[in-house]
Amino acid sequence: MLDKQEKLAQGRRTEVASTEEYFSALSQLIPRLPYAAIDNIVGLLLRAFADDRTVFVFGNGGSAASASHMMVDMNKGTAEGAAKRIRAMALTDNVPLLTAWANDSGYEQVFAEQLKSFVREGDVAFAISTSGNSANVLLALQTALDRGASTVGLTGFEGGKMKALCGACAVVPSDNVQMIEDMHHAILHSIFTLVRKRLHSTAPLATAASAGSTRK
Repeated sequence: MLDKQEKLAQGRRTEVASTEEYFSALSQLIPRLPYAAIDNIVGLLLRAFADDRTVFVFGNGGSAASASHMMVDMNKGTAEGAAKRIRAMALTDNVPLLTAWANDSGYEQVFAEQLKSFVREGDVAFAISTSGNSANVLLALQTALDRGASTVGLTGFEGGKMKALCGACAVVPSDNVQMIEDMHHAILHSIFTLVRKRLHSTAPLATAASAGSTRK
């Protein structure tokens, strides 16, 4: 049985007595983040941008907010002074379309049906889910794979079912949803920072992307 301090050190869901204790537990997650997987995600995104492909990002609830935030950073945050612009689309942002698919076909279809209209071979489907088990996220990833797209993801816990559907998957080693979401935001900002740096570099994007690996 883990004591309270051990649970905090592992980012486990436990009661904290103060904001200081929360941030202490959060900070102890940072050294345990999957940095190699995050670097692989960066490589896959850079390869997609070098090939003029599109990144489709999606998630539910707080992860939907993260998806929208990433889309803004990638589209606007990288644009100024860049030799070429990138294409990122959040499948969370068209509320009429989301509700139409949810109402007529079921909520598990809301991302997959959008991908059927837009995704092309070589594009990237970027899933965000704290549990890794959301039905609509899993179906979207499978839909992307069926159409020859690459798949990447951010999740928590043990990775859930989505881990097996992602060519690169960064799993935050915690079962505390709030801390997983905190780390997802930080990871997305780190990805954005590296992508922006490469876009403003004189080196070819394809060279920068060589570290990424694509899972078919």
